[in-house]
Amino acid sequence: MSKIPVISEHIEITPNGGKPRIVGHRIRVQDIVIWHERMGLSPDEIVYHYPSITLADVYAALAYYHDHQDEMSLEIAEGEAFVREVQAQTPSILQEKLKNRNDTKNSIPPR
Repeated sequence: MSKIPVISEHIEITPNGGKPRIVGHRIRVQDIVIWHERMGLSPDEIVYHYPSITLADVYAALAYYHDHQDEMSLEIAEGEAFVREVQAQTPSILQEKLKNRNDTKNSIPPR
């Protein structure tokens, strides 16, 4: 009887730099990790919100993360840094509208 690694039944990496993800889905391992570790969702809650994946998929993603924790943590940190950089370079449309609204309210009308 040959052994089939359980994680490979649930996690795949597409060639040429693809990120590890749930087989047949666009949900990345790092998404599962962020939902679980940072947002505090339990594996059951993750499946509730994403019913197309299984509880086994979630646990396989978490096992994959713990087997590759250093590289995955680095990827997550790089992604977060990229988001902060983009946010800093891209003004919020809502904030701009509120600023313009406040400037208009606070200005002295012409005579």
